[in-house]
Parts: sequence; C-alpha cells; structure tokens
Amino acid sequence: MEALREPLPATLRITGYKSHAKEILHCLKNKYFKELEDLEVDGQKVEVPQPLSWYPEELAWHTNLSRKILRKSPQLEKFHQFLVSETESGNISRQEAVSMIPPLLLNAQPHHKILDMCAAPGSKTTQLIEMLHADMTVPFPEGFVIANDVDNKRCYLLVHQAKRLSSPCIMVVNHDAACLPRLQMDVNGRKEVLFYDRILCDVPCSGDGTMRKNIDVWKKWTTLNSLQLHGLQLRIATRGAEQLVEGGRMVYSTCSLNPIEDEAVIASLLEKSEGALELADVSSELPGLKWMPGLTQWKVMTRDGQWFPAWDDVPQGRHTQIRPTMFPPKDPESLQAMHLERCLRILPHHQNTGGFFVAVLVKKSPMPWNRRPPKPQGEPSDRRGPVQPSPEDPTAQSPPDPAVLGSKPDAVMSDAEAVERAEGLENDGSKRDGVCGPPPSKKMKLFGFKEDPFVFIPEDDPLFPPIQKFYALDPSFPKMNLLTRTTEGKKRQLYMVSKELRNVLLNNSERMKVINTGIKVWCRNNSGEEFDCAFRLAQEGIYTLYPFINSRIITVSIEDVKILLTQENPFFRKLSSETYNQAKDMAKGSVVLKYEPDPTKPDTLQCPIVLCGWRGKASIRTFVPKNERLHYLRMMGLEVLAEKKKKEGAVATNENAASPGAPGDEVGAEQEAEQPASLELPMAGDPASDPAEVPMGSDPAEVPTGSDPARDLAEVPTGSDPASDPAEVPMGSDLVEAGPPR
Repeated sequence: MEALREPLPATLRITGYKSHAKEILHCLKNKYFKELEDLEVDGQKVEVPQPLSWYPEELAWHTNLSRKILRKSPQLEKFHQFLVSETESGNISRQEAVSMIPPLLLNAQPHHKILDMCAAPGSKTTQLIEMLHADMTVPFPEGFVIANDVDNKRCYLLVHQAKRLSSPCIMVVNHDAACLPRLQMDVNGRKEVLFYDRILCDVPCSGDGTMRKNIDVWKKWTTLNSLQLHGLQLRIATRGAEQLVEGGRMVYSTCSLNPIEDEAVIASLLEKSEGALELADVSSELPGLKWMPGLTQWKVMTRDGQWFPAWDDVPQGRHTQIRPTMFPPKDPESLQAMHLERCLRILPHHQNTGGFFVAVLVKKSPMPWNRRPPKPQGEPSDRRGPVQPSPEDPTAQSPPDPAVLGSKPDAVMSDAEAVERAEGLENDGSKRDGVCGPPPSKKMKLFGFKEDPFVFIPEDDPLFPPIQKFYALDPSFPKMNLLTRTTEGKKRQLYMVSKELRNVLLNNSERMKVINTGIKVWCRNNSGEEFDCAFRLAQEGIYTLYPFINSRIITVSIEDVKILLTQENPFFRKLSSETYNQAKDMAKGSVVLKYEPDPTKPDTLQCPIVLCGWRGKASIRTFVPKNERLHYLRMMGLEVLAEKKKKEGAVATNENAASPGAPGDEVGAEQEAEQPASLELPMAGDPASDPAEVPMGSDPAEVPTGSDPARDLAEVPTGSDPASDPAEVPMGSDLVEAGPPR
C-alpha cells in the first residue's frame, strides 16, 4: 500500500526498429541525462533516468520526474522539448513500464500475422510494428498488424500513434473484439481462413493496478467493476483463442490485480478449451523482471463485502451477478494441470511500477467447437475496385459458454454438431447469446465517420508509367500495392500497403470496417507549371520507397543536411560542390536527398538519413515535418532554442533568410519567387511557397464527407500543431551549435 501511494515514475521507450535508435540513446545518455545530474527542482533532487533492467538493449528508461515538473521547470525546458518533439516524430514513446511487457512476451517476428484485439491508444501496437521492422533493410516484411478497437473515436488516436512509425504493414479496424469477424485470404487461388500467429488480448479492465496514476480509482473502485467485466473479458479471450493458429501464442493482460479479471478468466478459458490451450512458462524470457506466480485459490466478494469461496455457496438471488466461471476449478487435478502459477503478477512495490497481470497461452489444437476448419464462402477475388466498409458482419461464432449462459455443454456436443451450429450461425445471422456475440439480423450500424474507400491502382492505369520513368523505379517495385482514397476526380495522394494487407483488403471488403491503412508515398503537384512527373515524393513513405528508386537521388554531406534543414530554399552555391554537381543538370521536381555516414569519422552522425526535397530553379528545399527536422538536427549536434512568439520567430527567420544579401537583381527576384512571404507555420494543406515551385497541400476530396478534416488521420494528423502535418512545414526555429554529437 505504501508503494501505491507514491507517484508513478515517468518512463520512456526509444523506438527500437529505426536505425536512429542508437543515436537517440547516445544523445540521451551523453547529453540530456548528464545535464540532470545534481539538479534540484523545488527542493527535490532530480533522479537521473535509469534503464529498465528487463527491457532489451537499454531502450526503455524511467525517472521520478513528473509531467508537471517537466512542463513548469525552466531547468528542464530543453529536456521537455526534446521529449515532446521526439515523441511526435515517433522516435520516443512515453509509455508505462508494465505495458511494455505483453508485446515482449508475444515474441513477434517479421513474418508473423499479428492481431491486437483492444489496441487503443496504441502504445503496445507501436511495439508490435517495431518488431515487424526489426530488419530495416526489408521494406515490406511478410507479416502485418491488424489493430482493432471498439471505440470509433479511439481508433483515430490509434491511427495517429501508428502513423508516426510510417509502416505499410498496419491496418486499423473498428469492431467489437468479442465479435471480431473471421477474415479470409487468397492462398494459391483459393480462399482460406486467416488465423493469426500472434494475438495480443489486452482487455478492458477495472484498472485497480493504475492507482498510482489514476487518482479516481481510489474513490470509484468497487468489486462490482470486476463482476461486470468478467464476462466480456472471457468472451474477448475466447474469440482470440478461436482466431489463433495452431502453435501460435496469445498474451492475455490486464492492469488489474483482481483474480476475477485475471486467473478466473484464464482458468475458465483453459477449462473450456479441453486441452487445446496451455499456459506457457515464460519465467526466463525477461531476465531482470520481478513478479509473483499466479493465484490458484481465491474468493469472490460482492459489492456489500460478502465473500463466497465457491459457486455452491452463492445464493440463487445472486446468480445473475456472480457466475461459476469466476471461481477456481473444484477438481484439484484439473487445477494443477492448468499451471496457473505460470501467470505473471507484477506488483507496484516489486520494481516501482504499476500493477499488472500477464498470461501467455499457446494453442496446441483447434478449440473443441472448431475441430473441423470452417468452409470459406465465395470464390477467390481478383478485383481491384473500391474496398468499402460493409454494413454486414458475417462473423462465424462459437457456441455459447454453458457456465455463463446455461446452454448445452460443449462436452456433450459432437464435433460435427458444433461445426454445423457454428456454420448455421454464420449463414443465418440469427440473434443468440453466445461467448462471441453473433452477427446482428439487421444491417450493422456504422458509427463514427464514413471512411473513404480503398481503391487499388489498376495495372494498366496511365497514371503510373510517368512516375516509374521519372524515378527509374526498380522492376521489382510492387505497383499493385498502390492505392488511393477516392473514386472520383484526380488522384491526389498515393498510398502503399504490403502485399499481405492488400490480400486482406481485397478479400474482406464485406467483413470489416477499416479505419486506416497504408502510408502516403506520393502527392500530386498542385501547380500550374508542367513537370516531368505529376507526383512528388512524401517524407512519410520515403524509407519504404527509397530501395526501389534509382534516379533523382542526390548524395549530400553532413554540412549540406544542416543547411537544408535550417534554411528555407538554400541556393546551390550554399551547398557543397559535390551536391551542386549532382543537382545542376537535374530537371525541376522532387528529389531524394541521401546522407551516408562516414565510418572513418566516428564523431559525426553514424546513421543514414533519407529526405524528400524539391529541386527548384536555382535552389533545393526539403519537405520534412517540423519535429522530424528537429530530430535530425539534434542527432547532428545542433540544439533547438525555445521558440518565442510565432510572429517574432517568423520575423527573425525572415531576417536570417534575407541576410546573405544576394548582390544581383536576378538572385533577389528568384528568392522572392521561391521564398514564402511569411514564415509563420502554415496550416495543413496551405501552400507555404510559390505554387510554381513548391506544390503542397492536401486534397479536400479525400476528406470524408461531413467530417472534421482533422479527424481523418489518413490525410491530416490530429492535434492543433500544424507542424505535425507530413505535408512538409518549413522550419523557423533558431538553432545554435551544440558541439559534435559524440
């Protein structure tokens, strides 16, 4: 209890799959953490952040600094700005320590098909994406992540979190996790049911393990919370087990310490699985993590404080509130065979964290009611038309839980009867109460915003050949994975998904409501001037595209990168002669700016950088979001000063841009044509420069009708900071040299 009354330490996690992770770690340890040594704030000594002993490669750290102290203390202003900026860029994630555990125990690999059943707000989902991209030399891993949440609004928060990592292998869907539809994939010309290699089942819970950060839990917590959530948690876990492939791993987790939400759910699931599932022993998988074994005995308490040790002791009048699945198994042998002690209970006083529960399940065989594989309906689809969310949800459901609903026990139901019943539910859509709620008899209501369709580009579309020629794309480029979000008018943005997600989209248009998928790779030039290619590169997808681009590449030095990121439209004469020689003969249009580290100069930045740029008449500018610019500059040893008022910052930057003082009228005229009149941060979609030179802006036609554009995160990220728009916002911050990065 003493640990629960102490404030929860702040924790941060460095995004592990990016090549810049080591540079960020080096910057944190040798610059920001050193500045915190011997620092006191309001009489309290600041604890220098320490690495979490159980997290691999020192990529997770914790400190006693609260958000309040970080925001208000002038001494910590630089560190706070660093955290905010790097978080927006997706290079750092502020995440509670215990919530990092489930993705680690999933042990996901780049080829795995992963389902995150209750994904919002998305911190665990980002960890799973990192695992998919463990090998950064592979732009399209074989695996993918389908992240689901029942709350339509929270799905958009999930999209915002996931988009920071710029992965073509993530899809966000909006369904009730207890009734997730059974998806299909085309395998060698025939449809097969999609089973997942890894499933994260982080279910809704009472949250009594979060008392250290959620003060309201102290006032509002009652035992009734767990009693009400137990059934939902069991249904979600059961649905997850049904969709898990044989040999696959599912992690069930809660931020609750109540056994009704923890061991009771696992015990009931193991009992009804009849040996199909077993608890895995993961005691050695996270060295350094302190935990206690799962409980094997517990009692159930009512809201008024009455205890019941067994189901037989519960009076008839309480049977609607207390269910038999909430109690431990009666048979000692069955209880021992479950190995509930393999569950992990993380208590707040163990390692100064929140309370948490984790169980790792492995599937040995199909669930009893799914002994025969279901028969997918329909013929393989090779259409490339619009893939729209369907109002129907033909989900194959499992039979009801006899303990919960008093229906016919699975044990006395034959396999054939069970499959026939499941198929009947799928075909007739009748209304029944089951472990997984059946599909509604009427058309499913689509809550939230109506999403634009996902339209794949046909192979014979005349739009693509000019792009392929202009950028000299490699023949292996998977053009069939390109899509747009509009069926009418000009295509403004082109997105890209992995081959596997394309397969999922094409074969399940009537089964799921897709909120977002894919990353933006090209944007149409919004200008009256004709260029050799109508589409420019987007920074969001440049690391995915770069391996396929063989033209329009300019290799730049570290000094060139500094100039390009700190000046709006630097003229060729400001860049190195090597860069000038590469750019002078190029046609105007989008370019790739590539920095390769020099291993003979260990004091310089040692990770590669790929930037999108625009080759103008006599200058080059970069199309990089503000926070991403700040990230690269910090890695190169430049420190960003605190911004003053926006107006003052704009004036100061204008003066800096004009200070070189071009001697001739020609240069002055060109500067006037290429420089924006004001360097105040433009709103998303607002052309920040001369349209003849810098095509910018988002397509209004691609924002869902009747919706707030800021909510459509496929086009415009949430938040009021326009600099977060990947439509490339120019930098206007003052910068000072902070010495070499190492």
